[in-house]
Amino acid sequence: MAKPRKSKNDDQKVENLGAVVRHQKLCLSIDMEKRLIYGYTELKIAVPESGIVGLHADNMKIDKVSVDGEPAEYEFSPLCQPVEDKRRWHFVSSASFAADAACSTYLSSLDKEMASNLLIKCCKPAKVVSEPEEQGNGGNSTQPSGEPKQNLKLVRIDYWVEKAETGIHFSSNVLHTNNQMRRARCWFPCMDSSSQRCCYDLEFTVAQNLVAVSNGCLLYQVLSKDNPPRKTYVYRLDVPVTAGWISLAVAPFEILPDRHGGIVSHMCLPSNLPKLRNTVGFFHTAFSHYEEYLSAPFPFGSYKQVFIAPEMAISSLSMGASMIIFTSQVLFDEKVIDQTIDTRIKLAFALARQWFGVYITAEAPNDEWLLDGLAGFLTDSFIKRFLGNNEARYRRYKANCTVCKADVNGAIALSSSASLSSLYGTQCMGLYGKIRSWKSVAVLQMLEKQMGPESFRKILQMIILRAQHTAHPLRTLSTKEFRQFANKVGNLERPFLKEFFPRWVGSCGCPVLRMGLSYNKRKNLIELAVLRGCTAMLDSITSIPNGIPESETREGDVGWPGMMSIRVHELDGMYDHPILPMAGESWQLLEIQLHSKLAARRIQKPKKGSKPDGSDDNGEVVASVDMRSNVESPLLWIRADPEMEYLAEINFNQPIQMWINQLEKEKDVVAQSQAIATLGALPQYSFSVVNALNNILSDSKAFWRVRIEAAFALAHTASEETDWAGLLHLVKFYKNRRFDPNIGLPRPNDFHDFPEYFVLEAIPHAIATVRAADKKSPREAVEFVLQLLKYNDNNGNSYSDVYWLAALVESVGELEFGQQSILFLSSLLKCIDRLLQFDRLMPSHNGILTISCIRTLTQIALKLSASIPLDHVFQLIKPFQNFGTNWQVRIEASRALLDLEFHCKGADAALSLFMKYLEEEPSLRGQVKLAVHAMRLCQIRCGSDSDDEIRSPTLVALLNLLESHKAFNNIFLRHCLFCILQILAGRPPTLYGVPRIQLQPMGDTETCNEPKNKPSASVKLRISKPQDPSVDILKLSPDGLRNPEACKDTDTISNGNERRMPVVKIRVRQSVTSSRAEDADNTIDKSKGGHNENERDASSSMSVDAPQRVTNEPVSTSNQNVEEVNSCHDHGSRMTASIGSTKLVNDDEIGKELQCTADSRKGASLPRSDDRSSPGIIKGTNGETDAQKYASLQLLPVGRHDQDGAPVSEGGKSREKEKEKEREKEKKRKDKEKKRKREEKDEHKGHRDDPEYLERKRQKKKKQKEKEMAKLLSGDAKTSEGPLQSMKEKVREKSAKPSEHSGSEAVIKSVETKGQAVEGVHKLRIKFKNRSLNQSQ
Repeated sequence: MAKPRKSKNDDQKVENLGAVVRHQKLCLSIDMEKRLIYGYTELKIAVPESGIVGLHADNMKIDKVSVDGEPAEYEFSPLCQPVEDKRRWHFVSSASFAADAACSTYLSSLDKEMASNLLIKCCKPAKVVSEPEEQGNGGNSTQPSGEPKQNLKLVRIDYWVEKAETGIHFSSNVLHTNNQMRRARCWFPCMDSSSQRCCYDLEFTVAQNLVAVSNGCLLYQVLSKDNPPRKTYVYRLDVPVTAGWISLAVAPFEILPDRHGGIVSHMCLPSNLPKLRNTVGFFHTAFSHYEEYLSAPFPFGSYKQVFIAPEMAISSLSMGASMIIFTSQVLFDEKVIDQTIDTRIKLAFALARQWFGVYITAEAPNDEWLLDGLAGFLTDSFIKRFLGNNEARYRRYKANCTVCKADVNGAIALSSSASLSSLYGTQCMGLYGKIRSWKSVAVLQMLEKQMGPESFRKILQMIILRAQHTAHPLRTLSTKEFRQFANKVGNLERPFLKEFFPRWVGSCGCPVLRMGLSYNKRKNLIELAVLRGCTAMLDSITSIPNGIPESETREGDVGWPGMMSIRVHELDGMYDHPILPMAGESWQLLEIQLHSKLAARRIQKPKKGSKPDGSDDNGEVVASVDMRSNVESPLLWIRADPEMEYLAEINFNQPIQMWINQLEKEKDVVAQSQAIATLGALPQYSFSVVNALNNILSDSKAFWRVRIEAAFALAHTASEETDWAGLLHLVKFYKNRRFDPNIGLPRPNDFHDFPEYFVLEAIPHAIATVRAADKKSPREAVEFVLQLLKYNDNNGNSYSDVYWLAALVESVGELEFGQQSILFLSSLLKCIDRLLQFDRLMPSHNGILTISCIRTLTQIALKLSASIPLDHVFQLIKPFQNFGTNWQVRIEASRALLDLEFHCKGADAALSLFMKYLEEEPSLRGQVKLAVHAMRLCQIRCGSDSDDEIRSPTLVALLNLLESHKAFNNIFLRHCLFCILQILAGRPPTLYGVPRIQLQPMGDTETCNEPKNKPSASVKLRISKPQDPSVDILKLSPDGLRNPEACKDTDTISNGNERRMPVVKIRVRQSVTSSRAEDADNTIDKSKGGHNENERDASSSMSVDAPQRVTNEPVSTSNQNVEEVNSCHDHGSRMTASIGSTKLVNDDEIGKELQCTADSRKGASLPRSDDRSSPGIIKGTNGETDAQKYASLQLLPVGRHDQDGAPVSEGGKSREKEKEKEREKEKKRKDKEKKRKREEKDEHKGHRDDPEYLERKRQKKKKQKEKEMAKLLSGDAKTSEGPLQSMKEKVREKSAKPSEHSGSEAVIKSVETKGQAVEGVHKLRIKFKNRSLNQSQ
């Protein structure tokens, strides 16, 4: 029997000095002309024993504070204070130091926001009362009967807010709030914490012509007798929520009640009412679907959707309890087609978030992923039911692919304490937050696949049911509770769940599977080779169960629970084989028995009168198409994880004909998309591939998104080798459906068939991506796009063609103009100018046409910058930046100007221009979009290895902007500024992995240049990068996500106070035959600490030789498989990792192949500090390079040195000749030894069972070992005399010359490499020998 659950009130009392808010009342009057808010709030608080109550308040003036009607002492310290010293960061000289300063400033601001800044003293004793009646509404504020009575106080705060800039915003006759994190305190005092939840009474007094919309149910309206009269709206919210979910919107709204439900209302400004009617017509289907799926009524008494102008809001939607504030940008009329799907999904997700996120809340920050995932899961159920199963599966597949590409570090871990404890909620911002949401949904969908859809639905119903319990409602949810539900209700075994949640929820990384197959015809089975890897590095995988730290995670522990299914399509049908384990050995070889068998091939005799080659003159006879692969087998195609039971990246290698079969015969959209992606990426294209892609494009029964992918794949196959077959198919497909065959021109538009409309809309864009051998667009492609632009006719069409034209214009930007096609540029520019003039007279929907024209003009200007003056383009786009234009158009013009500045003058000039535009931009959302674009430009700069340096004044300006009042008002802008400074320093744009280092700004007399001569008094603070590779968050391509230089400097950071230890310097001479050894060495070095690059490419086999043996004896390491290890980066190559065994060597071999000396002087030849081949340079406190450590042998050509450290002169050639003779003798001796061993081996075969022979052999080996040991001991005895004699000589020299420097020649070690070409494989031999120290200086 389960233990009784502890009351959540106990958890609430721990935080905020033990105070708990039981109920809050908010009464405000709003003056729109003066932009003034004034009123009071009353809080019923359970006061702790200390008598001090901590609240959050900012951006307001407090008149008075009273406790139980009597004045009380309080202390108020606003968070955002103006920065007095404008030159406090003037000493910043490098991007690395600016990133450190940004970390310190950002973390300090977040720390201050977490603390209470309004402290109220409630020292007088109060009456001890029980729970008030208001708490009968339930929630976490309800006390059990056995809980002791609490000291309740009624705290009243009178305050006013003038010209609010954050939390609440004025815009002409509109007032609205936003749900920025920890900004509810900026418009009413509260406990702004996720752990504090209570019920609310809300009263708002506004002008008579305005409507005040807030949370909860509208109880009544009161009209005052003032002159002019004012109206008061009274709301009550009976469900306990956090302060961040309290919202308010005041404007002259038009109210549209939902025609199906009485509790749903839609509101917008009068000009948008027709669009509102068309947009929300479907909404009742989503509302009723959720109630039906969860078997419960909507948890709040009413639901309101408010739409305001997009330039007023900070994001596309602002969440509140029983209320959502959208931007009117999501509204559309009945003539617009393209926006329908996205808007419906957005509205459905906001409604699902009311159930999971607002009504059901997370018990702790580590549980927020669960509520986000449940809301996304509920949205997917809506998509599947009302938009189709194909749409749902396709969206899920693309989201999973994006997650697999981006989940490379601990910042994506869903519930890891290491990733959430110090992120302050920033993990939900930006693209990282979007990827975390997609991963949350994918994890829950995996659980649904394991337990079944009905069991998962029953779990959600139980969560809602217990929250609506009248006596003891429980409205929080934790990961632990959900895990228990999965065990009891979902019937999932505890061992499986014990592995599932830590691996998928508490860790980062997704499985990467590379598969290849071979058909065994004799046994009629498939041999399936599988290599499993992980998208994240081993050091990045975070483990949270049982407190296991990351350092204890072993490579063998990296796995995923469960078995993956392999679906085999044979001639006789389809068969599933759940045989692939996701844990255990990473390399697996599976055997799958086939059910179908090949029929015996009959030899057909030629018919009478037929031709000798077997052909027939009868043209009506059509040969049957063999759907099997090229290899004779009963296989049609094979799929891994066909039901997407795992969030995994699967690279499957099968014959091309099997991919064609999968594309043409498989009806699943995911299988079709996988086949198109594989066929489109082939290095060479056959006509069968082109025809298969054309068939799926022309199939009207196929899913329209898959047909669009086929169109772009066809464009990719078009080349001179295929006689431009892909281009011809695309043009023919378009003309058959849109052109008049009599006149050869496009017919008037007709968009009644929506799937066909989307496919045809994408064809010009696909044609524009066709490239010839010179990387330019063919003349036919440019002429075709021009023809469509020139003769577009929308007369008689009942739908708008604004998105159609926008797609045509954007396809012009994709063209690459050559010598032949440049003649059409003037005509294209005239068409674009005509569309711009037309859109200025009759603005298109959301200015989409002008935005496309600006974007295309910028692309053309950047591609033809050598012939087109960019200044003229700059002046052409500049007028669109005026504030009289549409908001979206203004932002797009600013983006275009930033792009031009970046490509003309570099990143530093672009950042300066960005900060200028940022100061001019009044809208919060526009500021965020500009910051995101600037962040993308910085990532382009870092990815291109540009030498463009960011000047110190630009870095200082960014730091000042980060801690300014503008950044405090817009938390999304502040986070983007922090990310920009991290990207400039080459770090990941996240707080994950950032250590807590307090960096205080210096005064005017101090400088921030890196100290060179100071020992350790002022050491430059450097924050080491996380061990995860840097992620390009704006381009989710595999190339953009892999940054091999992300950890380049992880070994270069050294503490100035460290004791300097003797360092061994290894010099290597590169032989003539070792041309590829350096690449192989780099490959081996990367395999130790970098991302597992060898798993990025497909491979068919892998072998691992004997493991490495640890020994203290002299060893000879054979690096014979260097070239094979290096070849693992080639596509489809054989991957072999071999670690040779050790063997004893004698002194002669040591002296011949390796000469080891040690030199402690600075004159040794070392590689340059900027050489990327060296893994790291450790700098001392004096800033000079004291020593260099090599993680692997770098094959650099350096001269040889004698024992005194001097180069070998010409006089030493005789000694070289002697050594050469000795090498030849040694070679002959080895050949004799090999011959003797072969003879002994042959003899041993005949005497295996002879005991006398075995005894003689054992005695012989024993004598050989004794001789070798005696020789080694004699060598050690000789070398032991050298150091003693050297020490005596040094003592004499020191006594004779006390002023002379008494340095010592330590053990100089130089390495020779032999690149012996044995069967095309290089060998590297390293042997060590102890030599006596030289007696002379």
